[in-house]
Amino acid sequence: MTAFAITVDDAAVLAELQRLQSRVGNLRPVMAEIGEGIVDRAKRRFGTSTAPDGKRWAPNSAATLAIVAARIGSSGRKKDGGLNARGARRLASKRPLIGESHALETQIHHQAGAGEVTVSASPVYAAIQQFGGKKSEFPHLWGDIPARPFLPVRQDGTLYPAEQAAILADINDYLTAR
Repeated sequence: MTAFAITVDDAAVLAELQRLQSRVGNLRPVMAEIGEGIVDRAKRRFGTSTAPDGKRWAPNSAATLAIVAARIGSSGRKKDGGLNARGARRLASKRPLIGESHALETQIHHQAGAGEVTVSASPVYAAIQQFGGKKSEFPHLWGDIPARPFLPVRQDGTLYPAEQAAILADINDYLTAR
């Protein structure tokens, strides 16, 4: 398993967490709640093909669609080898980041500690899907991969505003319930 790590550097969230820690000590329960929320929202993005900022993910490239088309078996093909209606529907329904195994969308997890939460995506290609990459930088790619963010943090460690608001709401809910 390949992993990547980004440290969240969000002043508002960190200030609220410090305030919370001074009141309750052990943050593990609220960290677990934050982690569950992040994972749930990340997994839901695969159903809508949208980033944490609400922007649609870039569509599949012609190269990706050609690979998908080549994998369509005989039940999706005409006698001449072209796609029949079933094969065409399968190709048209191919959404970005959704592979046959659904590995990326199903292998997002969190682990809460007393003062932190770690959210990870297990597949080795998770980082390239989150941040994108150029074939010139990664020669093994079949083409440039556009960023399709599914996790709530940008490469510089800042949270997307909607994610920041959701995490702050989790913290405030936890504080008011105590």
